[in-house]
Amino acid sequence: MATDKARQVKSRERVQQHGEVFTNEREVNAMLDLVKHETERIDSRFLEPACGDGNFLAEILRRKLRVCRNFVEQGKNTQLEYEKNAVLAVSSIYGIELLADNAQTCRERLFTIFSEEYHALYGTNVKQDCLESIRYLLSKNIIIGNALTYHRVDKPDEWIIISEWSLLGSGMMNRRDYEFSYMVGDSQENDLFSDLPCQTYEPVYFLNLNPQSYGE
Repeated sequence: MATDKARQVKSRERVQQHGEVFTNEREVNAMLDLVKHETERIDSRFLEPACGDGNFLAEILRRKLRVCRNFVEQGKNTQLEYEKNAVLAVSSIYGIELLADNAQTCRERLFTIFSEEYHALYGTNVKQDCLESIRYLLSKNIIIGNALTYHRVDKPDEWIIISEWSLLGSGMMNRRDYEFSYMVGDSQENDLFSDLPCQTYEPVYFLNLNPQSYGE
């Protein structure tokens, strides 16, 4: 029991100041099992508006990468196809977190999960470009922000922006940026993204996702 509490609470002060209590692994898996078919769809999108250090997002990524790995082990996918699927899996996971240390831990945690799986499959054949694309996606999709006010915390004058990523058959990645405030509230849309004002970008090859490709 003490171990479970240690996983759920970092400090009494953080609980008092921010209401920070982490969901333990058993509850995470039980809740995700309610939508098991979606967690095993590589392109199914998940947004956690108070993601902490990533307990839910980490398990979602593990499940998606397990599907990607199964395709390889069944002889259905090449390394390049695995990389496309893995990039798509990561691009579909979003988190908003109030505390900067949690957000950074979440990014690193998700990156490590992917990196370890990628290296286990391909050893010395891993591509640095693929690793950098994953790291870039996590820098955009795991946001230091307040989901209640719709503003970033690290840049208080900026709205939270959510990027929609979609992979084309050619391996090019489309990106469209939406203000989070437009995506919540009174919207009746079933999809996370819909016909809302957005900023569009020229497609970029999925192994070339980085700040330079988007002029950042």
